[in-house]
Order: sequence, then C-alpha cells, then structure tokens
Amino acid sequence: QVQLVESGGGLVQVGGSLRLSCAASGSIFSINVMGWYRQAPGKQRELVAVSTSGGTTNYADSVKGRFTISRDNAKNTVYLQMNSLKPEDTAVYYCNAGVFITSVLFRQFWGQGTQVTVSS
Repeated sequence: QVQLVESGGGLVQVGGSLRLSCAASGSIFSINVMGWYRQAPGKQRELVAVSTSGGTTNYADSVKGRFTISRDNAKNTVYLQMNSLKPEDTAVYYCNAGVFITSVLFRQFWGQGTQVTVSS
C-alpha cells in the first residue's frame, strides 16, 4: 500500500502564507499525478492544483496567481505554497496521488487531510 502524509496546515491571517507538504511512501513503482484538493464545510471537495510527472501543472481559477504547486520526484513529495490567503481558502486540504504500484497496476490514494484556517 501507499501512504500520503501531509503537513503544514494551520491558522493564518488574511494575506498570510502557508506551505503544505505531502510525502508518499510505500509500494511505489512510479507516481503519475500528485495534487491538492480541498473541502470546506458544507461544500464538495474541489481541485486546487495538480502536477504531472512531466511537470505540467493545473490550478483552480480561484487560486491562480496565489498558489504554486511543486514536486520533488526524488522524494515523492508534493508541495503547495499558498500566498495572499483569503477567508474563502479555509478548508481541509487533501493530498492526492495517482500511483503505479507496479508497471501496470494503478491506484489513487488520499492523504488524511490538513486543516487550513484563514482568519480575518
């Protein structure tokens, strides 16, 4: 199995910054896509940003220009640098990874989530 361990969440004031990290470990042949999703109270989980192994990135419109996703493929780790945070960024942030466990066996995995709270 594969474990995703997130860190870096917390409480920050409007306009502040946080950096989330997510490290994957376990039975990993290779990792295709790694990304971040978030879920606010009473809302559905939504995509924040994703990064492919080839370096392509994609962002939700609401975070473009403020958030940056990056990866360290050697460490199987993905980061989310969040700047200019707004109250509407408050949510539980989940790491997601598309992992090849073998050369042909592909699975999606989720982290346990980390709370980000932006106070005004």
